Amino acid sequence: MLGFRIEPLYWFLVAVPAAAIMHYTHVADLWVFLTACVAIIPLAGLMGRATENLAESMGPSIGGLLNATFGNAAELIIALFALNKGETDLVKASITGSILGNILLVLGLAIVAGGCRYPKQTFNRTAASLGATLLALASIGLIVPTIYYYLTKSISNEQTRAKLNFLSEEIAIILALMYVLSLVFTLVTHRHLFAGPETEADVHAEPPEWSQITSLIVLLVATAGVAWMSEMLVDSVKEAGESLGMNHVFVGVIVVAVIGNAAEHSTAVLVAMKDQMDLAVTIAIGSSIQVALFVAPVLVLAGLLMGQPLDLHFSIMEVISVVISVGVIALVSQDGETNWMEGAMLLAVYVMLALAFYHLPPETH
Repeated sequence: MLGFRIEPLYWFLVAVPAAAIMHYTHVADLWVFLTACVAIIPLAGLMGRATENLAESMGPSIGGLLNATFGNAAELIIALFALNKGETDLVKASITGSILGNILLVLGLAIVAGGCRYPKQTFNRTAASLGATLLALASIGLIVPTIYYYLTKSISNEQTRAKLNFLSEEIAIILALMYVLSLVFTLVTHRHLFAGPETEADVHAEPPEWSQITSLIVLLVATAGVAWMSEMLVDSVKEAGESLGMNHVFVGVIVVAVIGNAAEHSTAVLVAMKDQMDLAVTIAIGSSIQVALFVAPVLVLAGLLMGQPLDLHFSIMEVISVVISVGVIALVSQDGETNWMEGAMLLAVYVMLALAFYHLPPETH
């Protein structure tokens, strides 16, 4: 028995065959894009659920590594297909959008949802501060190649372009190394600093919902489904964006990023409503760290192997947005407490940045 619990989210799985039918019968790209977006949401949810079950059955250390690896798998798969198609601007925009979305949108919604039930909620300041510091490091990794690009723009040639690619690859390796060190720090050497009260109380917790075999099967099938839908999404994204009047940057920063993070959005909000703000903050900030220090370096190195060089030069608007977001989360995480007003402010910043990206002329990227 799979022990499979049907949730309302999984009714959207009907979008998987619907998207496939539309794609292979050459229906308008707009409808293929929208249906593929809907299909990815429940598939990403299944991937997260299977990963959580594997994490519970394999112990905290391996479980933490699994969550770190598969936490942003849907976004990574979408980005890899886009990169293979040569859509480097879309890939870079989705990286920026994932960081912004997790810090501002996911955490903002979670804080508002929890704040509507509880006047004040607390979280682990140590974990949040480390996360903000790591995100600051990641923003430096975005700023340096961008500064290099604009300093050498007037003498741009094949040599300077190659040097920009080399610089991006070198910085990607440094970011990936810091990500590995952060896992060692949080899961091994200083694990006690990140163990919330619920972690120590759950010694006699119930066994995982699924067995390891069931979890692996679901994870593999859902991953294959996300890959399939991602290919259709990337194939139709250009025409769909034009049909909706959206520029390429907005589609990557807002639309693709929100779709890839949909499962994490719901999880963070639900746990915040149960007064588990510590977990909600971990989900939001941890996911941003994974994107900045794991997904981005993987994409840079994957581009090298695919023959589709991906540098870490971002537009000025993207860099400024990330820096603003990191500054905001550093302020929010200072006191270890949240209320609904802080969540509303995070959402306001996200909406303002989204509007700026929507009105951004394509040639500025």
